[in-house]
Amino acid sequence: MEAERERLKKVACATIDAAADDLAALSAGIWEHPELNFEEHHAHKVLADFLERHGFETQRSYKLETAFRASHGSRAHGPNVTFICEYDALPEIGHACGHNLIAELGVAAGLGLKAAIEASGKPLGQVTVVGTPAEEGGGGKGKLIEHGAFDDVDVAMMSHPFPANDAKPRALAIEIFEVVYRGQESHAAGYPWKGVNALDAAVMCYQGLACLRQQCMPDWRIHCIILEGGVKVNVIPAKTRLHVGIRAPTDAQLARLKEKAMNVIEAAAKATECQFEHSVITKYASVLHNGVLADLYSANLSDVQAERGPEAYKEAPGSTDMGDVSHVLPAIHPMFYIGGTAVNHTRAFTADSGAACAQMYTLAQAKALALTGVDILTDPSLMDAITADFRRGLKEEQETAK
Repeated sequence: MEAERERLKKVACATIDAAADDLAALSAGIWEHPELNFEEHHAHKVLADFLERHGFETQRSYKLETAFRASHGSRAHGPNVTFICEYDALPEIGHACGHNLIAELGVAAGLGLKAAIEASGKPLGQVTVVGTPAEEGGGGKGKLIEHGAFDDVDVAMMSHPFPANDAKPRALAIEIFEVVYRGQESHAAGYPWKGVNALDAAVMCYQGLACLRQQCMPDWRIHCIILEGGVKVNVIPAKTRLHVGIRAPTDAQLARLKEKAMNVIEAAAKATECQFEHSVITKYASVLHNGVLADLYSANLSDVQAERGPEAYKEAPGSTDMGDVSHVLPAIHPMFYIGGTAVNHTRAFTADSGAACAQMYTLAQAKALALTGVDILTDPSLMDAITADFRRGLKEEQETAK
């Protein structure tokens, strides 16, 4: 069986290599047409078209307008191994998180595993590629979960561009919410005492949250921007609006941090005699990396990539809606080096994501994920180990929350 598994892995790698030029063009097209969350119509079309041409049964606008699902094989014969594509960009700076490469490698991994299933000459299970919109604050995966898009998925895998490699990066739970302060406008020179200054509340809130950072745990994070601060300098602002983001390693710690942040927000309102309201924009769980999947991925990556690039030397926590997926089924979300030194969410990283040198690293990731899929479909015992590790991870998180 081991010889047959290695033969299928070679088929998967050869298939990805044969499609390299087309995959690079697919990625470049998405990179050249950056689209914001839930507006990814170009990416949705070109990715679905590509998969359909390569023999996948493709469902467009799957559960969400710019989501898709492309499958081959049947879960009746084995696990449904699913690869995740992301393809939304950031305002003004484009693909500064490399989602064009995530889309490319998700499709490439699907091609490789599909070819391996076909080369086996017998039904092994199912390969699925799911296109998930709106990772950048829109919570697309969470919405897909709510609509049942992952109900028949056994494992989900993706890989994310980064300045270094990390098989199991820390991804924090996050909540982003909007705060609106309402006061009373008045002439700022003639009758300032008749006004209630909502900008004062916003500034006190911002500075209070900044002071709160001193008393935060080392791996907690607080972010804040003021989106509206008034309309004219001689009118006391009657309305201001902020976005606040908080992050912590677990949902329980996130709730503690939210309580502290709300104390600051309320105190600013009381101090200025403003009214306030807040509403949640999005919320992601932390990522539970499946240890068995991560080990398989790492072993396969070592087999297909000689030039790895730098390893992550310290934790650089971010957040992702893949965390929501990892709480409902076994999943991994490794980070990978793409050839540059720029950090995510910068214009320099946008350039790195579109550079030719990123292709070598991206295709290696696709191969590693596809080969992990081959392992799962050809070794029935692996799903038991993967499922046990998933349940253990959930239990450990629940115990930590007590």
